[in-house]
Amino acid sequence: MDVDPIPLTPSSSTHFFECPLPRIDENNTFDSKTPKERVIEMLDVLESHVEKLRKGASQLEEDRDQLLSSIDSVRNTDIISELAESDRDDINRYADRILSRCLTVEVKILTQRDNLQEEALHQVNHLIDGLIMYVKTDADFAKAKCLSYMNACSSHVEEGVTDKNFESALLGCTVDDQKRVKKRLQGLLNYFDKLNNVTMIP
Repeated sequence: MDVDPIPLTPSSSTHFFECPLPRIDENNTFDSKTPKERVIEMLDVLESHVEKLRKGASQLEEDRDQLLSSIDSVRNTDIISELAESDRDDINRYADRILSRCLTVEVKILTQRDNLQEEALHQVNHLIDGLIMYVKTDADFAKAKCLSYMNACSSHVEEGVTDKNFESALLGCTVDDQKRVKKRLQGLLNYFDKLNNVTMIP
């Protein structure tokens, strides 16, 4: 049974804030900074905590997706078809219970975009959705197209060509959206690799 392992990440077991959040001491008369400088200093520290929070939430979102993928892999493994019907029902109920528990966790990170960035992201998603349509009918073409999209996300081209239309749309997206798009494409490439391994098995 092949199940993708779930890597343990630091954010899965540690708190976002390793030190207390800053507070302004109104009674501190020995601070040589002006009130404005003191407030800005506090805001700088808080901004770094906000970025850590967003990064941690993003990792939690990725961990959740990996768990859902692994549960799906277990539910669809060939070994389940070899079980007796009663055992298969027990396994499916167990998997459904774990899946339901996982789906109770919701992580939502909002990305601020202007109208042009919204349109750029829409174009990128439209191109990727079009690529997915070819997965079952022409997997080789879909993988080649996926590689050309991935090359648009990288500073150097490792294989094949770069899709200029995709690259143009991607450059109009926010940095956060560009990172998510790259992860989505990497997930598709991993899927193509698994698909090829299955078809190669005699």
